[in-house]
Amino acid sequence: MPSSEMIGWFADIGLSDRPSVGGKGGSLGELTRASIPVPSGFVVRTAAFERFLSALEKEEPIRSKVEALGSHELEKITALSGHLRSRVENAPLPDDVNSEILAAHAELCGAERDCPLAVRSSATTEDAADASFAGLQDTYLWTKGAQATLKYVRSCWASLYSVPSIAYRRKQNLPESGVAMAVVVQRMVNARKAGVMFTRSPLTGDRSVITIEGAWGLGSAVVSGEVTPDRFVIAKITGEISAREISDKHVQHVPAPGGGVSEAKIPESLRRVPCLTDAEIMALRDIARKVERHYGRPQDIEWAIDQSGEILLLQSRPETVWSSKDRPPVAKPADDPLQHVMKIFGGRR
Repeated sequence: MPSSEMIGWFADIGLSDRPSVGGKGGSLGELTRASIPVPSGFVVRTAAFERFLSALEKEEPIRSKVEALGSHELEKITALSGHLRSRVENAPLPDDVNSEILAAHAELCGAERDCPLAVRSSATTEDAADASFAGLQDTYLWTKGAQATLKYVRSCWASLYSVPSIAYRRKQNLPESGVAMAVVVQRMVNARKAGVMFTRSPLTGDRSVITIEGAWGLGSAVVSGEVTPDRFVIAKITGEISAREISDKHVQHVPAPGGGVSEAKIPESLRRVPCLTDAEIMALRDIARKVERHYGRPQDIEWAIDQSGEILLLQSRPETVWSSKDRPPVAKPADDPLQHVMKIFGGRR
């Protein structure tokens, strides 16, 4: 099926589509179009969210209630969050939204009707240079079946009204009319090993190196902090591996039999063994350099290596910590530190 107002396939979208597919969706489409391997999938566009929210707003206001909250009114934020999340999770989908998601699910899975999928929130304001929503909305891994996909799309929409997400938007004073949620639906990677990599050092900001962190199993164990990953530092140009820190990796995340993710102990024989070979480190370095060249700025990348040994990227977002420090100050420092005070008071000393 072709892309539509409600559904966008990765091959048809890019970063310029972020207003309709969110930061994560735009990035996955951009990577796909740049011929960088990404698990196949589609995005439920913000138009579907808007159709759904409009139906709910006719019954009872949502956006105006959120905007009426103060950033420090935690009790009111918590109460409204519980109410709104329940409404979103339990309301029926409009017929056209429901049918388009089901059709896209059928095309993505093909003959394997219950193929395992990741259903991932993709807010329109996440991963922006001036406000990062990363981590404030929900992701559901190893989901199976069309009905589960419909359920978790609503759950992702509902996470836009979580307490941390509402509190963040109120603190930033963001208008609710500009906030919408797209949802990424893509095939799961049965990862043998997974992790993250940064195209500049997260510790020093050094742009001449790539830092790779990884562990056994699904990457959720690394991202959640449940396992201390192995860490490798590689020179971008020469490929020299200047640091190897091998951790005691005691657990891994694996697919649960009925769907979802479970925790499993790692065999003693693998706990202190590097999760990556030198060849895999070099292959990841090559991909990281290609991604950074494509975007033209340092990146924070999620990666996975499947059971066959194929490397796939699950996300690439702008690196924000050191990049924000690179920006020039708003005002040039004055030679006389009291000069700006004198200007305020008309130059009187």
